[in-house]
Amino acid sequence: MDQPVATFDRLNRFAGAIIALLAAAVALVSALPYAGGWNDGSRLATVETLVDQQALEIDRSMFVRGPGSEPNVPNPFTPGDKLLETKGTCDRLFINGHYYSDKSPLPAVTLAGWYLVLKRTINLEAREDPGRFCYWMTVGSSGLGYIAAVWCVYQLGLVVGLPLSTRLLLTASLAFATVAPSYARHVNNHAMLLGVTAALVLSLARLAREIGESRTPWSRLLESGTLMGLGYSIDLGVGPPLVLATTVLVAWRSRRLPAIVVFVLAAAPWIGGHHALNYFIGGTFAPANSVPDYFKWPGSPFTPENMTGGWAHKSIGHFLFYALDLLVGKQGFLSFNLPMFLAVAGFFGLWRRRPSELPELLFCAALSVGAWLMYSVASVDHSGECCSVRWFVPLLAPGYYVLAVLLREQPAYRRDLLVLSGFGVVLGAACWWFGPWYGKVPLGWGFWVIYPGGLLAWGGSELARRKTGGNVVSAEKGPQS
Repeated sequence: MDQPVATFDRLNRFAGAIIALLAAAVALVSALPYAGGWNDGSRLATVETLVDQQALEIDRSMFVRGPGSEPNVPNPFTPGDKLLETKGTCDRLFINGHYYSDKSPLPAVTLAGWYLVLKRTINLEAREDPGRFCYWMTVGSSGLGYIAAVWCVYQLGLVVGLPLSTRLLLTASLAFATVAPSYARHVNNHAMLLGVTAALVLSLARLAREIGESRTPWSRLLESGTLMGLGYSIDLGVGPPLVLATTVLVAWRSRRLPAIVVFVLAAAPWIGGHHALNYFIGGTFAPANSVPDYFKWPGSPFTPENMTGGWAHKSIGHFLFYALDLLVGKQGFLSFNLPMFLAVAGFFGLWRRRPSELPELLFCAALSVGAWLMYSVASVDHSGECCSVRWFVPLLAPGYYVLAVLLREQPAYRRDLLVLSGFGVVLGAACWWFGPWYGKVPLGWGFWVIYPGGLLAWGGSELARRKTGGNVVSAEKGPQS
């Protein structure tokens, strides 16, 4: 083996291992020993009852409080939150006389496997030690998703041919300058799906390169199909555009029927398993939490007017304003993830340059726009009381792929990313401190200094770059893997 390439491979493996360890450290420090709200309480209720009561019903879960609850069970919710302690999670369905979680069921089944392992190895008992139960369930779900996303973004930089310093900048930007670390604090679908989506984007990038080398990478097709199916089962809002965009991309890249069949078969168990389990619980192949009758229980805060899953806008104008607000408003996805502004602008620049990764870039755009439109049409509540728009957290993965290609094609944009990430770190730290279920704008008026200040500083950086002719394509690349 050529010595410089061998040295590069060793350096990459070492750096990748260090990044994974640092991300794991962040996940371990971030996870909190209690449920922070309805969302994670609902998911944890299913995990608890599946293992300890062998039932999907959550009627007797410690996360469903109220009349008749056991007084000797410690409070598993945020200390001092009397409403949660007495009422428990309201993210539940009432079906045939029993309560069920309103979250997609398959992730809870897999997380129950993690609880079962801990129960048999370290004698973890949810009701005896709710704090330890919540902590380790968070580490094994959202924490793992955060670790996977950070590591995959580093590897994406390697696949597209970024030098080490740029890969590290890109990785640090996701790890600290977005809402990703905030969502590693409690159990939630969105951090889990971020990890799965990042792994899928990495798999698709590698698939394109391997097909370009005139190979049929069967294992990669199986990997991509599995990740797509798993992602679909986690979130039925992002899931449909994820399946459509991924399938079109794989079909375009492979252009062979056997390859497409292998890819689809790899996804089928996850997609089929989700719908079978969902039908078993709610008697419908549509999401069970889209049935208004299932929320008709005493004290339910949900009505057909505020439920997610159908058109509830007063007018087309209201819809358009709401859709824009989801992106750039006081709770907007771009507002809290400032590097994504560069990804949006960079996509249009890359469209004109037509890089070899153009099909993958179109996949990223289709997935992001599709998920945005799905939730813009089918919601009116900005995803509830949470940090930014929780539904869009997985879209950080395609956004950072666009940034990776942009930084290779135009390395001068590193300064732009550095500026936006610098301001983003302040927002990211505030979001991390308050956690994902904080229903107010973090930093108060300071948010309206950091958010527009970051955009103004980026604009200044862009003007300076143009004046100095920084629009030159660099040939600096590292060996790809």
